[in-house]
This record gives sequence, C-alpha cells and structure tokens, in this order.
Amino acid sequence: MFSKKCNELEQWMRKAKELDISEIDFYISVLKNDIDAVKNSINYNNGLAEGSVNKLKLVKRVMYGRNSFHLLKAKLLRIKLMKIN
Repeated sequence: MFSKKCNELEQWMRKAKELDISEIDFYISVLKNDIDAVKNSINYNNGLAEGSVNKLKLVKRVMYGRNSFHLLKAKLLRIKLMKIN
C-alpha cells in the first residue's frame, strides 16, 4: 500500500490470505467488497488542498490578535489575486 502500486494489491491479498489469520482474512474480505474504491484511494493525493490550508493557517498565525476577521479575509483575497495575475 505504501508503494502506491495498485496492481500489486491483489498479489498482496493472496499472500496474506495464505497466512490463515482470521483477522487478516476478515480485513481482506472487507477490502474485496469495495476493491475499486480501495484502488482509487491508493493513488489519491490531497497535497493541493493541504497546501492551501497551510497557507491560510500561516496568515492567520501571523495576524493573530492584531486585526479583525474582515482584514484577514481581505488579506487572503489579495494573496489569491496576486497568484492569478
């Protein structure tokens, strides 16, 4: 899973099934119920959203206790406009 290789998931599931451990068998049966969603989630990356949230938190931290919400909103919109231009 950490290698981000969806095509090796089924091979891993077969090897894990051979271990004959009830907890792992149950886990594999749950994975098989929604295998398409599991494969899609392996390749999912939320880095873009995390970057935006991080920038917002940084600006908020810098302005903490100094100004109002309206000024914070204006500053964030200004940053966004600067990126567009």
